[in-house]
Amino acid sequence: MTKSISSSASLSRRSFLKTLGVGAITTPFVTTGLMAQSPNSILRHASFGAAGQAGSDIHELTKYKELQLVAVAEVDLNRTARLKERFPDVKIYQDWRKLLDEEAKNIDSVNVSTPDHMHASIAVSAMQLGKHVYCQKPLAHDLFEVRKLTEFAHKRGLVTQMGIQIHSVSHYRMASRLIQDGVIGKIKEVHSWCPKTWGDPSQRPDASDAVPDGFDWDLWLGVCAERPYIGKGYYHPVNWRKRIDFGTGTQGDMGCHIFDPVFHSLGLGAPLSVRSEGPLPNQWNWATSSRIHYVFPGTKYTAGKTIDVTWYDGAEKPPKEIIALLEKDDPPEVGSIFVGTDGAMVLPHIARPLLYPDSKFKDFQYPPTPMGDHYGEFVEACRGLCLTSAPFDYSGPLAEAVLLGGVAARFPKTTLKWDATNLKFNESAANRFIRRDYRAGWTMKELT
Repeated sequence: MTKSISSSASLSRRSFLKTLGVGAITTPFVTTGLMAQSPNSILRHASFGAAGQAGSDIHELTKYKELQLVAVAEVDLNRTARLKERFPDVKIYQDWRKLLDEEAKNIDSVNVSTPDHMHASIAVSAMQLGKHVYCQKPLAHDLFEVRKLTEFAHKRGLVTQMGIQIHSVSHYRMASRLIQDGVIGKIKEVHSWCPKTWGDPSQRPDASDAVPDGFDWDLWLGVCAERPYIGKGYYHPVNWRKRIDFGTGTQGDMGCHIFDPVFHSLGLGAPLSVRSEGPLPNQWNWATSSRIHYVFPGTKYTAGKTIDVTWYDGAEKPPKEIIALLEKDDPPEVGSIFVGTDGAMVLPHIARPLLYPDSKFKDFQYPPTPMGDHYGEFVEACRGLCLTSAPFDYSGPLAEAVLLGGVAARFPKTTLKWDATNLKFNESAANRFIRRDYRAGWTMKELT
């Protein structure tokens, strides 16, 4: 077997390269953590990220006595104070590569909760060492990265889960059951929306600010091209979501959550085409709103051979005739409307689904639907006691569909036909946005 990382790459410290390279050559797989742990064992865990979403993931995962937090990697050491207070014995690294290098024998699983642009490199590096991975949505920054993560996890037989925790909430589970039970008939179309505005119409400031002490800007950039640091929160800690090189806009942030019950209930896979009816992003930033129209192959739950699914964010909203299906009720701030042959269902984010028309469904008895446990499910799956409900085999295609919206946004009023098998568009100009070049020293063979 060839080396897991190209010999010219300086992605990792020298010993980390040696560990992966030699291990890949001498054995079919790096065996540590490949198989689920013993049900009686403690799951030794590391987090990539210490605050923000990473802090939330740490909080949820460490609720389980079967999981022990061993180490954390955080490029901004200023964001580790609360972590140190709560977990004084946890080892803290600034360089995630050093964590994997030094803790490989001491951990079984990881969560990847960094900005989107670093998900793929970190997750693949962990999986090369046989570690189970809980990875935040939208799984990766680019379509190619998502596909590679999905294939790699499947090939290695690792436990994976995408961070779409609402997937396990009873409201979403109930919505899928109602659709699959045919309560509103076959589904004709779906409309999903979110008013967040993770975009910025302005030009990138011509500025070069001093990097704060304790923050490794070069390490934060990772696979992306070098550029000056801009302070006042332009990139870090949260506004990276607005920046094309680092985040995936509002749809990347929320699409995997809101599309999840649409995908799950209808059994969707790859779309046939995608089209943007919204504004064009600029060179640096996503637009503050978008409207993306998908055409998917029909399934046994849909009314036709194809089904239309439309995404709206920012100022964009479903048309008045769709909102009118809710009769006199106001639409939820965030959610989806399923239009069926025998009624309509609105699924708020996050609340119980509602059925229309009221004259037909006012006495409808909603089926009892238990809550799931998204984080606990990952912990138990790593210990060999269950399967995860949002593994990369499921969440990878979901994430790909979401990220297709970002490509379509660059080609307004153009229908892009999608060949999912070959990762290609019919529009040749769109194909250059399927994957990106990593900067010198950060390339990985598994991601090329």
